[in-house]
Amino acid sequence: MSLGGRFAGRQGLAVVGAEPVGPYTLLRLERGQLEPGIPGQFFMLEAPGRVLPRPMSLCQAPPGELAFLIDPIGPGTRALCELKAGRTVLVLGPLGNGFDLDLERPLLVAGGIGIAPMPYLAEALRHPPAVLGFRTERHAEAARLLPGATVVVEPRLVTDVLPHDPGDVLACGPEPMLEAVRALVPRAQLAWEAPMACGFGACYGCVVEIAGRYRRLCVDGPVLRDAA
Repeated sequence: MSLGGRFAGRQGLAVVGAEPVGPYTLLRLERGQLEPGIPGQFFMLEAPGRVLPRPMSLCQAPPGELAFLIDPIGPGTRALCELKAGRTVLVLGPLGNGFDLDLERPLLVAGGIGIAPMPYLAEALRHPPAVLGFRTERHAEAARLLPGATVVVEPRLVTDVLPHDPGDVLACGPEPMLEAVRALVPRAQLAWEAPMACGFGACYGCVVEIAGRYRRLCVDGPVLRDAA
């Protein structure tokens, strides 16, 4: 199907497994006929027993699979994390705008669950350097998904360890982190987060104000290159 000029598929995908990664869960699904898309795009996953689907960045795309790193913070995400192998999840995607990969010196920056799109992005960019920030050592266990990254745990922040000349920054994480990165690197590509109900611009549920402008993150983003 075409959504805003982009091609997305909708299919029920079988669960391959759900593996703990610190407090998070890596949900692995059979790929079926869906394309993994561009790093930074997202998929809408329908949680069992919940009315609205949940937006998830693609974390990994090994042959024949799509894998999503999920933080079980509510009933919908918990239901997804509790899925057993063989169950089916209805998935729509890929959706939205991903990262621009035509870069000379990429540097990945992520905070918390913002690490979710980074493994797939790192693979596409041939494993550039990365800086990851987490609230606790347990959350930092997710850094194993991005071997070789520089890891900091609060009270240290990712902005504390950014190099003086960071190059082409691609970042994902909580809004305060993204605002801090943008202040230091105005041309950074930032993947913003917001609740979504449809994923393709119909419901206006993901409208956020960024730098005085209202944006629908599902169609204008999630990756914004002109947020300043």
